[in-house]
Amino acid sequence: MRFITAALLAASVFGATAAQAEMKLTSKDLVAGKTMADAQVFNSFGCSGKNISPELTWSGAPEGTKSFAIMAYDPDAPTGSGWWHWSVFNIPADTAKIATGASGDKKLPAGTVEGHTDFGTSGYGGACPPAGDKPHHYQFTVYALSVDKLPLPDTAPAAMVGFYVRANTLDKASVEVTYGR
Repeated sequence: MRFITAALLAASVFGATAAQAEMKLTSKDLVAGKTMADAQVFNSFGCSGKNISPELTWSGAPEGTKSFAIMAYDPDAPTGSGWWHWSVFNIPADTAKIATGASGDKKLPAGTVEGHTDFGTSGYGGACPPAGDKPHHYQFTVYALSVDKLPLPDTAPAAMVGFYVRANTLDKASVEVTYGR
């Protein structure tokens, strides 16, 4: 091979450096691959959950992270474009946890913004798939961002938040759960 990248050359000449930690997302309220608890299920549209936003804890954010965002999405919703259940952005870079029930109760870190969900309001909107559908998948993702703030109001729809989030993502980690009725 005639061409060697600078990273390979540096690793071979100076010795490989420790690999950067992989970003991870965990939750005491959401168990990957398992059914979502009623506490995180919506309380309307025929669902009778408690609509409490889940606890989320993350680690391994890359160097250069200036803020975080959280998005919760159901790709199985029968809309042709999925369903956005939560969008949270401008989470300060020194944050590594969002408490259970933080949405809407002023428990989010100062400066954090919750955008609109597909329910048409800001804040967490839990799972509520149509009755009789096979269980839907709910993806909770935390994004490490390269910017301090996204230039969006709290009325921004989740698709717009997602556009800005993805344009500024350094790394991400997800937990996926299911729910059906």
